[in-house]
Amino acid sequence: MSGTFEILRNFRWLLDLLDIALVAFIIYRIILLIKGTRAVQMVLGLAVILIVYMGSQVGGLYTLHWILDNFLSSIILVIIVLFQNDIRRALIHVGRNPFFADLSYREETEVMDELVKACVNMGNKKIGALIVIERETGLKDFLEVGVEIDAKVSSDLITSIFLPYSPIHDGALVIQQGRLKRAACFLPLSQNPDISKSLGTRHRAAIGLTELVDAVAIVVSEETGKVSVVVGGRITRDLDSTSLRRVLKRLLEPRQAKKKK
Repeated sequence: MSGTFEILRNFRWLLDLLDIALVAFIIYRIILLIKGTRAVQMVLGLAVILIVYMGSQVGGLYTLHWILDNFLSSIILVIIVLFQNDIRRALIHVGRNPFFADLSYREETEVMDELVKACVNMGNKKIGALIVIERETGLKDFLEVGVEIDAKVSSDLITSIFLPYSPIHDGALVIQQGRLKRAACFLPLSQNPDISKSLGTRHRAAIGLTELVDAVAIVVSEETGKVSVVVGGRITRDLDSTSLRRVLKRLLEPRQAKKKK
């Protein structure tokens, strides 16, 4: 028995190293998750409060220290409330279900080609559009108001849906498992005050949805014809056919990337 404890003591440094590595990895992933979001500002705000808390203790500011002490005693609840969207996005990555999981490589390529072609054509004609592509998180909560389609992804069909005189051109078109599922779906608008005033309702809806779930949203501007991709509340603007295809492949085709290696 004593020999077993001796072995465990000898390998304790390996467990300590593993412990440090896991903590470092978690911190690194958290930084990547909140990079470019409002969470960064909230983290800085909490850091300032912590510094003031320690300063009040050292400086003998007892009333301020008491107030901050009571506030920080509930820090776990505060973090959950402030970072609920970021925590939800992090948990989404557990148990992935890739967008093209049930499609062959040929079908993947066809869907991507039709999607890119439709967005570029609508951009050239300045037809406004909002297309949402489901990934790991289901979008059932946002489909109840929409019109059911359940059709193969087609450039002509996508364009016809968003024509100004189409009865279902308002709202978002949702793609699930490589098929057009519903149109005219209404999405929650982002309340982020830092969003550029030049962005319209479609862009705000795309940002608002992707702040809540891990879907990919494509927006075609009605005013400029520019194509943008929104994921995780972050927008990438002014994409041409080549850059749009590259971004979508990176976000939607993990299996294809492995085949190329």
